[in-house]
Amino acid sequence: MDFPILLAGARKTFGAITALDGLDLRVKRGTVHGFLGPNGAGKTTTMRALLGQLRLTGGRAQLFGLDPWRHTTTTHRHLAYVPGDTVLWPQLTGGQCIDLLTHLQGSPDPARRAELLARFELDPRRRTATYSKGNRQKVALISALATRAPLLLLDEPTSGLDPIMTRRFVETIREVAAQGRTVLLSSHIMSEVEALCDEVTIIRAGRTLTSGPLQELRAAAPPGTSLEELFWQHYDGRAA
Repeated sequence: MDFPILLAGARKTFGAITALDGLDLRVKRGTVHGFLGPNGAGKTTTMRALLGQLRLTGGRAQLFGLDPWRHTTTTHRHLAYVPGDTVLWPQLTGGQCIDLLTHLQGSPDPARRAELLARFELDPRRRTATYSKGNRQKVALISALATRAPLLLLDEPTSGLDPIMTRRFVETIREVAAQGRTVLLSSHIMSEVEALCDEVTIIRAGRTLTSGPLQELRAAAPPGTSLEELFWQHYDGRAA
């Protein structure tokens, strides 16, 4: 499957509100794909559609060639997900939450779990009710990264992390990419996307503005154009 993620003409409405308005997205196998847009652009709605949490009003969504709405159980065996605002069971410890989440995914790796706990400096013995937002986010990250899932869906994954932990996240995703796994990274942090992504898709108001290899998008812009400048050129309609 060359494109484990595929959306074509995806539409989603909530009453009079249009969240996705014909959005197209293709993510190549083995790439880190940046998914860029401001708050309210449709990034999280897209993630929810890929997770099978909502049904599209029109168009189609596919994960590994399957409709995630109809085949949620099957598609979830092959992915791990990190939300931007992690909610955990407050009565459980961080370690218990990680164990539960990795076993639900079906492919826990105890050695990898221990390595990630050390890397992200998380005490797994504490109840999650005592955790800061950053530590709750670490639980979600470790749970996803400790699996062998070939696809990672990351929706603002560094929300709440300090600069040191964000740097370790970037290093870890580079390792994941080197293993040939596929990553969809939804973010508004340009430096994060610039450091990690092979390809990017920029969206606005539920529509795709541009999509392609980051190097090609840069080549079409004036020399020295940063990703942030590139984003605003497409967002404002100033791109060539």
